[in-house]
Amino acid sequence: MENQIRFDSVSEYNAFNQHETLHPLATVVDLSKAEARQLKTMYLGLYFVMLKGVACGDLRYGKQHYDYQEGTLVFFAPGQVVGLENELYRPNGHALVFHPDLLHGTSLNQHIHEYNFFRYQTHESLHISERERQIVMDCFAKIRYELEHALDHHSRKLIVSNIELFLDYCKRFYDRQFLTRETVHKGIIERFEALLTNYFLSDKPGAIGLPSVAYFANELNLSTKYFGDLVRKETGQTAQDYIQAKLIDVAKEKIFDHTKTVSEIAFEMGFKYPQHFSRLFKQHVGQTPNAFRGLQNLN
Repeated sequence: MENQIRFDSVSEYNAFNQHETLHPLATVVDLSKAEARQLKTMYLGLYFVMLKGVACGDLRYGKQHYDYQEGTLVFFAPGQVVGLENELYRPNGHALVFHPDLLHGTSLNQHIHEYNFFRYQTHESLHISERERQIVMDCFAKIRYELEHALDHHSRKLIVSNIELFLDYCKRFYDRQFLTRETVHKGIIERFEALLTNYFLSDKPGAIGLPSVAYFANELNLSTKYFGDLVRKETGQTAQDYIQAKLIDVAKEKIFDHTKTVSEIAFEMGFKYPQHFSRLFKQHVGQTPNAFRGLQNLN
């Protein structure tokens, strides 16, 4: 039977790592002090951030594998299932773990969804420099200090504020990573453009429907969140806007074909309802498809 464990509370995770529970909703764990373990899958009911110190097995999330090394941050949100493919390993590094209930009534709770890296795949992890690692450890130390401090009416606010500060630093570090991996990412954008062009040259629009961000992310072996962030960083547009711009370009060309009605073109491009095509076309072009076709006849 597969070795697996659920972590629905901070105390469960602390007990698993032989770590004292200082606060019921948050913990910072030095994983080097934990015993060697054999584990294949973990169900996470908590927010997890792991800063790995040494290689300790292949992490699997979905179909992806990532051998995470020193200076790597991996993020997981509640509800994810994570696997470790290793018979026996001794953990190292540090983990920040907090329960969603910690955020209730705080400003962070209102925008925790904006930290897209909690939904990235493991091969899209954050690789940090030594200086960035020092900042991470400083943030962890501040959170740990509040956890070790006697609980008072400031505790929760300060813990959450320091978690938010840490996450904001991670946003900055990811922005830096997007820049330092610009050559790799440009290759991904070129592949995205080719996939998008081929999509409209195929019979997929009629068979599958309108192209989605999730479809291209999957084709490129990326998570939807990471793919969306990458496209925005490289092009200044959201992935959805990029797809719609291509769709309109293709539609403009098809409208020159007077053997087809606007409705036929709409269905051919993947729209279920022609009026939706006309509405989107007018939003982007400023004219309805029929008006645009009529204007071309005057030229």
